Amino acid sequence: MSTANDLGLSALALVALVIGGTNQPAAAADKNDDVIAIDILLQPDATMLNRAAAINEQLRKDFPKGFSLDASHRPHVTLVQRYVRTGDLDKVYAAVGKALDSAHVTSLKLEAFKYYYIANGPLGLQGIVVKSTPELLKVQRAVVDAVTPFVVKNGTAAAFVPPAEGSIVPALVEYVEVFVPDHSGEHYMPHVTTGLARKEYLDKMAAEPFDSFTFSPVGAAVYHLGNYGTATTKLHEFVLRR
Repeated sequence: MSTANDLGLSALALVALVIGGTNQPAAAADKNDDVIAIDILLQPDATMLNRAAAINEQLRKDFPKGFSLDASHRPHVTLVQRYVRTGDLDKVYAAVGKALDSAHVTSLKLEAFKYYYIANGPLGLQGIVVKSTPELLKVQRAVVDAVTPFVVKNGTAAAFVPPAEGSIVPALVEYVEVFVPDHSGEHYMPHVTTGLARKEYLDKMAAEPFDSFTFSPVGAAVYHLGNYGTATTKLHEFVLRR
């Protein structure tokens, strides 16, 4: 069974989940800046969406208070999470769009091959792990490089979509801060989050054979991050030429 430490996520606790960026230093966020936490992500095809939905339904039977995969919890493969200024969002979209124009995103063939979960007390946040490929890492590097000039440091919980209840998980704030390089490049672990359940139930699932399958991205977008690293609000969708 995979654990948080196995996946380099010990600092994140219960947070949903790309190539080290350029050596350009990130600008420090001034207290007067309007900073937003964004997730630049790939949107999977129906093969992955259907599998994730079936697993999510299974998990919610074990833990009914868990979340559904819906408009505020979109199944996705994260490329990078970063803090940027809201005033720079249009520039971010243009730079990332240009990077994606030269990539063959929809031609990627990705393999989902196992479950993992991040434990938090009696619960675990489960996901489907995707094998990293040189082609996927190339796309990730291009996107990381494109957004790097707009990255700001020292983002706070105010940069996220406010949760309906409770507060933003503190570890999430740090996670986005250090996504590059701590969770990118050789440390990148692409995955699709599927939901919450009891650890005992997730252990049982992890012990069962996993029916590997392949899927492809059909789109790419930028989302405003919510609690637990969820893709909560779509900010921009790219038109992929290939």
